Amino acid sequence: MTVRRLHRIIGIAMLLPFVAWAITGFVFFLKPGYGGAYEPLTVKTYPFDHHPLTIAPRPDWREFRVIRTVLGTHLLVRGDDGWRNLDAESLEPALPPDEAKLRTLIGDAFADKTERYGRVLTVQGTTVETDTGARVTLDWNRLQLQQRGRDTDRIDALYKVHYLQWTGIAPIDKVLGFLGLTLVLVLTAFGAKLAWGR
Repeated sequence: MTVRRLHRIIGIAMLLPFVAWAITGFVFFLKPGYGGAYEPLTVKTYPFDHHPLTIAPRPDWREFRVIRTVLGTHLLVRGDDGWRNLDAESLEPALPPDEAKLRTLIGDAFADKTERYGRVLTVQGTTVETDTGARVTLDWNRLQLQQRGRDTDRIDALYKVHYLQWTGIAPIDKVLGFLGLTLVLVLTAFGAKLAWGR
């Protein structure tokens, strides 16, 4: 089989990956909708009231922060085992919020971003889903929020297409990726040979 024929066969086999790379690369270059898809969402904090609060740090604390949310005052402590959310007065672990409090805390975080987040529909564990399809998860110990929407899912799907993660099965996708890159190199080598060879 001649180099020209091999080059043609590999080129035809690589048409689908090349088109996928071109289209997804174009999207990644323009980044439409990336702002909302990956915007940080934070717990809304409030100024402290005038009640004095004295914190006596323990020796095993590496750092601590005191913040006030719609649920009250939170003492966030980082120790050797990571972050913990403590009751500011008793210094005991703060109980995770029940469904009503979770709705209140997360709803307060996006009260001024209703176009993207809408209103809370369902609660499962520490994750809420809204009527716009957004999912917001609370890390209680850090008092941090992580959000995903339908746009985030679409962009992540494009990344999977771009990197040949087509099956969702990691070992097979690795083989596809390796094979795709190998065929690109072979195609380039054959093209160079045809262009400059005899």
